[in-house]
Amino acid sequence: MGNFQRIIISRTDSIGDVILSLPVAGVLKKAFPESEIIFLGRSYTHDVIRACEHIDTFMNWDEIKQLSPVEKLKAFTNMNAGLIIHVFPRAEIARLAKKAGIPVRMGTTNRLYHWFSCNRLVRLSRRRSDLHEAQLNLMLIKSISGKNRVSAEEITSLYGLTKTEKLEKKFSNMIERGRYNLILHPKSKGSAREWGLENFKKLVHILPAKDFKIFVSGTAEEGMLIKESGFFKDAEAIDLSGSMSLGQLMSFIQSCDGLVAASTGPLHLAAALGVTAVGIYPPIKPMHPGRWAPVGKKAKYIVKEKPCNDCRKGGLCHCMQDISPEEVWQAITDVS
Repeated sequence: MGNFQRIIISRTDSIGDVILSLPVAGVLKKAFPESEIIFLGRSYTHDVIRACEHIDTFMNWDEIKQLSPVEKLKAFTNMNAGLIIHVFPRAEIARLAKKAGIPVRMGTTNRLYHWFSCNRLVRLSRRRSDLHEAQLNLMLIKSISGKNRVSAEEITSLYGLTKTEKLEKKFSNMIERGRYNLILHPKSKGSAREWGLENFKKLVHILPAKDFKIFVSGTAEEGMLIKESGFFKDAEAIDLSGSMSLGQLMSFIQSCDGLVAASTGPLHLAAALGVTAVGIYPPIKPMHPGRWAPVGKKAKYIVKEKPCNDCRKGGLCHCMQDISPEEVWQAITDVS
């Protein structure tokens, strides 16, 4: 395909999706070690990108999209990129890349606008595929990697999260060596089926206090919901919600022993950072672990493999509720 001085990876969505796209940067950096890898993403994912050794520059879509049409085009033109990969398709970005004259523009065939804006089309259907999301992302660049499928073991080695921030003393002092430091992340901002606060509370109750020190993470808004539920009145845990930047949360996760969550950004962060990551999943496609399981050396998921049609449209998921706190405790022990 040629050599490129600058390559743009476009992924302007959530933290978990961005983490599962980092292996794309890892493969590109191996293929083109002298190239500048540019990541086009959202403001709230900047700390993740900053921590990745494979990425040289962050391009902030939240700032660019506020510009005038002329200034938007100028921002893309000034990147002087030779290749852009539309990992997360967005019509406006695809059109800007073409107008900016980026020579090679890669996207999937299942977006009509890609047929007019991209000149390297990849036949790839995420909806019908049995591949994991990280593998699907890498399928976009199979002409570069030379591989139709990259194994989970290879993905684990491609994250490149080696540049995490130094953890602030006020947070590092919370971690207690001699006990298992476990983070629980009960909420998902609506991005995943949840296990429920009551189940997390039961998990805290059955974990031996002498062996486990428990933290609860989440946004400030999620923290209010957790507090209002009476969680901290009945459970011995330290509330971290809304107290850290994403960069500090990453460093805190890396300093702890494990994390339990549904399919969320913090779960994928823990997996990518090599920490014990236990994910709780429904068996419903496309939310099932075959597509979204955490991928890491100490990652594991729990799912009830059974028909789950009664809660397909949302609300309380019985398939999630049927997973017992004892099963989660066992999973933590098994991985650790």
